[in-house]
Amino acid sequence: MSGDPASDGQGVIRVVVVDDHAVIRAGLQQLLAATADIEVVGQAENGREALEVVRRLRPDVVLMDLQMPDVDGVAATRMIMAERLGVDVLVLTSYSDSERIVAALDAGAVGYLLKDADPDDVLQGIRAVTRGGSPIHPRAARTLLGIRAGSSQVQLTSRETEILRLVREGLANKQIARRLDISERTVKAHLTSAFARIGVTDRTQAAVWAERNGL
Repeated sequence: MSGDPASDGQGVIRVVVVDDHAVIRAGLQQLLAATADIEVVGQAENGREALEVVRRLRPDVVLMDLQMPDVDGVAATRMIMAERLGVDVLVLTSYSDSERIVAALDAGAVGYLLKDADPDDVLQGIRAVTRGGSPIHPRAARTLLGIRAGSSQVQLTSRETEILRLVREGLANKQIARRLDISERTVKAHLTSAFARIGVTDRTQAAVWAERNGL
């Protein structure tokens, strides 16, 4: 297992696991319990319960499944983000279709991992979001690229378009977050998605793309 960030002063990362399958929740509990820097402080089996648990425990990260009864993961993510509880939502799901990926990121998730990922990738994903990263599983990233390749015109969400326009204007992520009244990490997640769609790797290329495409 790779290096333990508990030594870099960030402290223990408090996680709530949300999944409707008890076996998966137990497996994630066991995986995360084996680390010194990540602690599972709560669990939920659907989105409605997730919101209640997050309100009560105020974790650092919610590891969110998408396909669940009652309230699904996308709706739960949107509700959690709307309450500004200071938590990051990291999706962990079996689905890599474009509709779910886009919906989850639009709802405010800051990363998108798949359940067939290597266990260490899940651990690193949790650590990454607490550092402001936006981990995207390679297959999910390819799906976003496929949206671009399969269309003569790139299909951006309205939020991605807004953010790219502000990147073109030269605004930093913190300024964009303030302008749009969203978190800085949500801005980063949308940029990660937008970069994949338009086929660029940095802000300069994105600004040039936005200029050339009349954003």
